[in-house]
Amino acid sequence: MRDPTLHSVIESFTAEAAGRLTAETARGAEIPFELVQTGAHQRGRPALYCYRPLTGDFIGERLGLLSGLPSYVPALRALADREAVAGYLEARGEGRVPTEPRERADLALSSFLSRVFAERSEFGLDPARFTTAYEELEQALYAGMCVATVIAPVLGLALEGTDELALGDGLALAPGGGLDDAPAEAVWGDGERPNVLAVHRVTQERSAGPPVSGALARFRRVVSALRLFERGAFALGPMVWTQIDGGPWRSVAIGSSGRHGVATSIPVEQEDELRAFCNLVARRSPTAGEVAWALSRYEMGCERFAPLEALTDYLLALRALLEPEGTESGRLAGRLAAICAPPQDRAMLAETVADTIALERSLIAGLAPAGLNVAGPVEEFAEHLRAILRDVLCGHLDSDLRGLADGLLAEAAQVRA
Repeated sequence: MRDPTLHSVIESFTAEAAGRLTAETARGAEIPFELVQTGAHQRGRPALYCYRPLTGDFIGERLGLLSGLPSYVPALRALADREAVAGYLEARGEGRVPTEPRERADLALSSFLSRVFAERSEFGLDPARFTTAYEELEQALYAGMCVATVIAPVLGLALEGTDELALGDGLALAPGGGLDDAPAEAVWGDGERPNVLAVHRVTQERSAGPPVSGALARFRRVVSALRLFERGAFALGPMVWTQIDGGPWRSVAIGSSGRHGVATSIPVEQEDELRAFCNLVARRSPTAGEVAWALSRYEMGCERFAPLEALTDYLLALRALLEPEGTESGRLAGRLAAICAPPQDRAMLAETVADTIALERSLIAGLAPAGLNVAGPVEEFAEHLRAILRDVLCGHLDSDLRGLADGLLAEAAQVRA
């Protein structure tokens, strides 16, 4: 098996399709048959005939029904971006191969099911038939190609009850203990609990090198999304490992990507939300402007090992979003409180923010008491900034945060008047 993710989504779709088609026949839907002659006709002997189920026709008439299955869209996406699907359809004897990728993938799924259940009047899933059909599909898709895999530990993360959380386009998160051939150094690191691994699989020409740079860019976006999605400290491990088809794993040093903390667990019921959020961040993260700059400073803060440096990063990000007039205006505390606290709690939060700003100044000047613990203020600032950035990317907050805050403060002043 070259591509475990492809195998998984195709197997899930086939199993669900088998159940749906079985339910159709149980409700009285009939599979059409054709009468075919068997054996060579011999003079003086009657011809022998048998009935052959037209399973492919039965499946083709129910593609609309099967497209409503939860596993249909992942299976469709897994095939839609592969040009080699056309070769598979031609090998299967399909008369017309669509040029549109989605239509081509849809026809390939129908043709694959017809191969699995060929000439059968029942739709119980036979593992041997599935394996044969899948090997034909994979052989067609990977002729002259190879599957390159890159993995990296995602530190500070735990997944509950999932074998692999697919994020789309060959990217996934997987508990390290579930990848049978993954290197022990990647799976275990220095901990007693297996790491979660970021997994990037891509089909490419055999002559191409391991896609380390592309995988790293996608892994870092996942870590960025995790930092915004859930409270916690997440980072990539200092090494990635690459593999071509089923060959040996090779390690590549990438350096540290910041601090990480006790593993934050993502329960099963949050996995779909995390998948959607990772895709949203990949689509909607700005590349320029105040929000993009604040996101960058937030990332820097998450990767600092010294709390003071992280605090400065978080303050700089918040000032870019809420205090473009400069620190002399003194408006950051009030504006942040207006956005992050209900009216009755704004004064308290504004005072806390002002105290933290004063703390940063005293730390920079060397006037703060020795051994002063700034972890609390840093964590609070990080949480406010995380909430604001997440809500902006999700569309819950307008990107003009200064205008929003001033509007809220003006409304509060009118109420008091």
